Amino acid sequence: MGHPKKASKFVANSERMHWHDKALWFVRERRDLATHQLDEWEELRRVASEIKTHTMDRLDYYLEEFEKNATQKGLHIHWARDAKEHNEIVLNLLLTHGAKRVVKSKSMLTEECGLNPFLEKNGIEIVDTDLGECIVQLRKEAPSHIVLPAIHLKKEEVGKTFEEFLNTQKDNCDPTYLTREARKHLREKFLTADASITGVNFAIAQTGGVVVCTNEGNADLGASLPKLHIASMGIEKVIPRLEELSVFTRLLARSATGQPITTYTSHFHAPIEGGELHIVIVDNGRSDTLSNSDFKESLNCIRCGACLNTCPVYRRSGGHSYGYTIPGPIGSTLGASRDLQANKTLPFACTLCASCSNVCPSKIKLHNQLYRHRQNVVKAGLLGVKKRAILKVSSWVMKHPLLLDFVGLVVRKVVPILPRSIVYSKANIWGRGREVPKFPKKSFKELYKERKK
Repeated sequence: MGHPKKASKFVANSERMHWHDKALWFVRERRDLATHQLDEWEELRRVASEIKTHTMDRLDYYLEEFEKNATQKGLHIHWARDAKEHNEIVLNLLLTHGAKRVVKSKSMLTEECGLNPFLEKNGIEIVDTDLGECIVQLRKEAPSHIVLPAIHLKKEEVGKTFEEFLNTQKDNCDPTYLTREARKHLREKFLTADASITGVNFAIAQTGGVVVCTNEGNADLGASLPKLHIASMGIEKVIPRLEELSVFTRLLARSATGQPITTYTSHFHAPIEGGELHIVIVDNGRSDTLSNSDFKESLNCIRCGACLNTCPVYRRSGGHSYGYTIPGPIGSTLGASRDLQANKTLPFACTLCASCSNVCPSKIKLHNQLYRHRQNVVKAGLLGVKKRAILKVSSWVMKHPLLLDFVGLVVRKVVPILPRSIVYSKANIWGRGREVPKFPKKSFKELYKERKK
């Protein structure tokens, strides 16, 4: 089932759709306020883009430098070609250390690799400790947003979920109460955990350390209590030097939630006393994207979620409609790069308004990438029969100016007087979820000629 059909289910609940839209736009407005407080904002974006582009061009060098410096600090480095290898490495580490209970902070990479169900099948209890991730894990749902995993849920739904799984008070959906109950539940998990798993926001080649950014401190608590800490890291997370980290920390939180900086920006350059820190560096298709000049820029993403918050399609269709680990504009281009056939509808989940490109802190031209993916969908013969036929007819009409003028005249004169049953028949796919706009009395071309005179 592609994006349009999944989106139609979300859109069917008009109240939820509008609430979701407003909630995400509120975050977008916070981002705008935060960025306008920095005169050097555009300069920071430019520098970030250059740093990431430079790093991706010399990725092999910086990854080897990172491995060398990390190993010298007593960290253990593992390399995984794909999700399967990543999951097997993590499982072997847990079994070797006799770990049966694991706490995990937010990590889109582990979601991408399907780590949770894999470990559960092998008898490992794994608990997501980010509050939003905890909520969707209890509900057996995937995160619907990079930064705000449970943004698709209302507090009443969270209350019902906690009532069912955490035995909270019946019909109590007060956010403060629910948060405190979640804290009690998670605190017990932290204290009894045998190991912790975190993601990696940035890996510094110069120092051999990794940086994890959170707002809840759950990554810090998880990494500080158990003796085994496993960090899952995509190959694109590396940056050259420590001094360049400040560029990204100034961009990340402002772009994500409108904060000056994340509440916790934690550096891990050594294991805790008597413990071990293992970093699993994962490719999982990233090298293929890197080798494609049209789409390699997508690896510059720092996972802030700004493109999701501004996207008119994502805000109105919800994250689960994308059917890919990462939703929104960045997920659409990453998914299409990974498997065009499986994600052939995602490049069309876009108005090409370029708002995503305008807010991206790394200046990724996302709308251009999605347009190229559309072309690739057509070249691969993956476009639906109806859409292909409509586009062929439209192209033919537009290539003949006189015919285009005639068709425009007929539409403006005839359509307004037709019964709704005809205008909104089954043949009008576009009209299933939209109203046909009022037609002007004159075309733009006619008005232009009049005013030119």
